[in-house]
Amino acid sequence: MTQHFAVFGFPVAHSLSPRIHGAFAKQHGIMIDYSAIEAAPDNFAYALDNFYALGGRGANITLPHKQAAFVHCENTSARAQRAGAVNTLIRTATGWDGDNTDGPGLIHDLTERHRIDLRGRRTLLLGAGGAARGVAPALLDAGIGELFVVNRTAGKADTLADAVGQPGRVHPRYWEDLKDLGSFDFIINATSAGRSASSTALPFSLVSKRTLAVDLSYSEAAIAFMAWAKAANAETVLDGLGMLVEQAAISFSIWHGVRPETDAIYAELRKQIVSLHNGD
Repeated sequence: MTQHFAVFGFPVAHSLSPRIHGAFAKQHGIMIDYSAIEAAPDNFAYALDNFYALGGRGANITLPHKQAAFVHCENTSARAQRAGAVNTLIRTATGWDGDNTDGPGLIHDLTERHRIDLRGRRTLLLGAGGAARGVAPALLDAGIGELFVVNRTAGKADTLADAVGQPGRVHPRYWEDLKDLGSFDFIINATSAGRSASSTALPFSLVSKRTLAVDLSYSEAAIAFMAWAKAANAETVLDGLGMLVEQAAISFSIWHGVRPETDAIYAELRKQIVSLHNGD
């Protein structure tokens, strides 16, 4: 029997999630129908209800709906509660249950696939929306040092810092403070700034020879930030493709009770992105 799943976003046509989950399902002989559903913010609740009415069993949530999805849940996991945001929904007898797999997906990619030691790193998190909320608690659990949260809307940085509940370790700052913060061992871009290339305005003083720079986006959306980080001579520059694949694997295990193998689909998608950027 075919099971129905989807990813909700705005926009969402570019999403690789249908392809990733299709590959996972094939590994385990599971019949699924996984679609991409574009829903404007004021239409998200209706679109989700309609998806369930048509047989939807579970969903991934991407920009800009992660915090709205949290509110729409009957029950939420401890990870989702710490984040105040949801990226994975599963339908139960009482309604939608929500989880957040972004943080563990990012940590798994960095520490397992790339073998990077995150412990003690002075860390800068750019952005305070749903993506930033998802990864901040996991970064702290992974043993980073101090975490500085910077957002263009100052109140959102304060709110995120308060939510993680470690005031001696997490510090909200404002965009105009960036030039005075010194250098960081780890910089994460969790904004949509890359889409408008405004990340090129970031000061090079944020980067040291040891800096790990990661954009949570992938493909075209990550180009500007990654170019800035390379120009600033960051030691390691990565996009969010690995995080995307790993968070999807955790979502898949929530829905189906088995964790898929991720290396093959990651390698396939990486090859495709490199080919696209090279104009092949």
